[in-house]
Amino acid sequence: MNARTASVSRDTLETQISVELNLDGTGVANFDTPVPFLEHMLEQIARHGLIDLKIAAKGDTHIDDHHTVEDIGITLGQAFAQAVGDKRGIVRYGHSYVPLDEALSRVVIDFSGRPGLVMNAPFTRGSVGGFDVDLFSEFFHGFVNHAQVTLHIDNLRGSNTHHQAETIFKAFGRALRMALEADARQQGQMPSTKGVL
Repeated sequence: MNARTASVSRDTLETQISVELNLDGTGVANFDTPVPFLEHMLEQIARHGLIDLKIAAKGDTHIDDHHTVEDIGITLGQAFAQAVGDKRGIVRYGHSYVPLDEALSRVVIDFSGRPGLVMNAPFTRGSVGGFDVDLFSEFFHGFVNHAQVTLHIDNLRGSNTHHQAETIFKAFGRALRMALEADARQQGQMPSTKGVL
């Protein structure tokens, strides 16, 4: 399998984002953003997905974090689409259940070529670490629309908002890792009866 790396930038009047990633990395993370709790969540993707991930972002956070969080999701999705390429030889589907103390989340992903998000995450508080948890949905919408994946996220239980969020992002990283693994039995074939994804 060829090197699965990408470097993508997004520059708008609201944000300036750059993302570099290596899907076959070791989980090295490097972030320079104005949204520290999101960085903590992005670190879970890198570590548990074994993806090397570097993200730098500036944005109009004097208004709020919305544009910056959404545009990081968009740019990350674009980087994944670039790095995955035509998807030949990958498993395609990934899933993971991850607990953290009282919290448990399940994430299921399909590199289908069709964007779709179903997210059921009844957070027990509206914010954590100064971060508005409504923005997680914006992040994941941005990601799926540009990575062209179908993504189902369910926080199955939890009373601590930090734990709920962290289980989602850890499970997301693990599901990505599973879906993007090389499938030896595929022998480089397209994992679809359509012949294209």
